[in-house]
Amino acid sequence: MVKITAAEVNSLRKQTGAGMMDCKKALVEAEGNIEKAIEILRKKGQKVAAKRGDNEAKEGLAMAMSTGTNGVVIRLNCETDFVAKNDNYIALVTELTQIALDSNSKSIEELNGQAMAGVTVAEEITNQVGKIGEKLDLSSVNHIAADTVVAYNHPGNQVATLVGLNQASDSVSEAGRDIAMQVAAMNPVALNKDSIPQSVIDKELEIGRDLAIQEGKPEAMADKIALGRLGKFFKEATLLDQAFIKDNKSSVQKYLDGVSKGLTVTEFSRVALS
Repeated sequence: MVKITAAEVNSLRKQTGAGMMDCKKALVEAEGNIEKAIEILRKKGQKVAAKRGDNEAKEGLAMAMSTGTNGVVIRLNCETDFVAKNDNYIALVTELTQIALDSNSKSIEELNGQAMAGVTVAEEITNQVGKIGEKLDLSSVNHIAADTVVAYNHPGNQVATLVGLNQASDSVSEAGRDIAMQVAAMNPVALNKDSIPQSVIDKELEIGRDLAIQEGKPEAMADKIALGRLGKFFKEATLLDQAFIKDNKSSVQKYLDGVSKGLTVTEFSRVALS
């Protein structure tokens, strides 16, 4: 039997992040071969991932980053709040977000295929399952490119947002941060009324009409009341029509027009844990 030294165990632990006893057992099984031991630990991680596959991963972190003209926002879920608050987990999500930004990844599939720690992102997430002992789920990857892209991470990383704007300057970047915070706080469903699917509009009209009839309004007036409620829905649910959170007498679009003529939001993304 090959003798395994404490130094070898410690070296493997530093390379993999696995526990001391797991490292020692892997080295014994691999007869002292570090590369084989790493593979054994990875396979162990895969077994853990399979075992925990049915568990719910509702906790985790959302994170956004931007180069100024390109931005990404991702969400990595785990099972417990305890893990989500761990420094190593925060570092993992930060590294994944940076990889997504550097590689211009536009989807979960694209990010999963990027290189990380000598393997793919998907493989490294599986390895992390073995180390952490919880199910991990890369559940969201969104990308925005525009003249200005602003990233905002709400304290605690439960909500992260990206906002793309059609102009570039210091004042536009500052305004973009205001709008990114607006998206985080107000959770708009669309950019403007033109970007809301007709099926959603039809549903809102149907609900508005039914409510009017239930309230005892004449059926002849129900359609007009429903249209009025639809207008209120647009103001509450579409970003550019929403009241600006720093000045509720102004809409978001009016605020942007005041910053620079023709300035508007081209796209936004909001990722949250709930």
